[in-house]
Amino acid sequence: MVKLGPITDPTYTAPASWSALDRFFLRLIRDERDLPFIHLSIRISLTLIPLAVLLYLPFVTGWWWVLAAVAYQYVNNVTFKGPFGLMLHCTSHRPLFHKEYGLLNHYIPWVLAPFFGHSPETYFAHHVGMHHAENNMENDDSSTMPYRRDSIRGFAHYFGRFLFAGVYHLAAYFILKKRKRLLYRAVRGELLFVLFCAALCLLNWPATVVVFIIPFVLFRMVAMMGNWAQHAFLRAEDPANSYWNSITCINTRYNHKCWNDGYHISHHIKPSMHWTEHPDYFRKTLAQYAERDAIVFDGIHFLHVFFWLMAKRYDLLARHYVDLNGRHRTDAEVAAMLRDRTRPIPFASQLAAA
Repeated sequence: MVKLGPITDPTYTAPASWSALDRFFLRLIRDERDLPFIHLSIRISLTLIPLAVLLYLPFVTGWWWVLAAVAYQYVNNVTFKGPFGLMLHCTSHRPLFHKEYGLLNHYIPWVLAPFFGHSPETYFAHHVGMHHAENNMENDDSSTMPYRRDSIRGFAHYFGRFLFAGVYHLAAYFILKKRKRLLYRAVRGELLFVLFCAALCLLNWPATVVVFIIPFVLFRMVAMMGNWAQHAFLRAEDPANSYWNSITCINTRYNHKCWNDGYHISHHIKPSMHWTEHPDYFRKTLAQYAERDAIVFDGIHFLHVFFWLMAKRYDLLARHYVDLNGRHRTDAEVAAMLRDRTRPIPFASQLAAA
């Protein structure tokens, strides 16, 4: 266990001056704090997309093609995948551009997102339209409740179900809830992405595998690893309580790179809260975290949590657990508590059928 110390995650301080390019975009965007999203979008557009185009050019062959493919995977999956994915997350909750420039809001999900394996608008439909609406409960197709959350076999089933049938279940959810607009957006985005990749495979299948299909599989795997870790430690008496069904990771480089994504409890409490506000909100509501025995880790992020769960390294998780209220005296007690909260919680429909 560790005691809560200073919080080093990013907040917002306005710069002393703006560049001419920044001043131009500030007229277009809704919140000056989101200017880093403009910078990131420009960097991706000027590096990743040209690399992708290069792989389709007929005169790029042999080892030059292999080097370009390796460079593309590195730039995509190491340099940009995390920051882009969480930029998409933030702009799904809070549109980036003013309404009068609303067409520009399509650039991230429709132009940039497919290069990272996101079919257009399915992320918004799944995450905002279903996940937050259902809060990891039974109707949330990405719910972790019925799984033993330190089980490799359990995660394999969870991931496989999402990879091969995720859109089917998402569409079924929207049909059940009579949310036709989200149904249309999700199905349209997925089908167009599949047809687009199929057409490009006829043009150049190796390039399409590298540019779109590998990022597609990797994104869906990393997304499910993250959601699994974010909702790994549940309490059966109230699994819908955001203090009990989510975790928070503070003081990690991941929060600087990925827009404070570690603050998952406060994100579920206030989904539209700006990414720069989470550290201050955490400080201001610390008593509520302590009172509810919320799980907070210091110095690690969700992938640490995921891999240590798969390895059943509760000792490592306990070492980074933040002691907010003094209820646990030793790391062994923390480890036992964490292990207990990974037990499967049957859905109400499963209990009724038993």
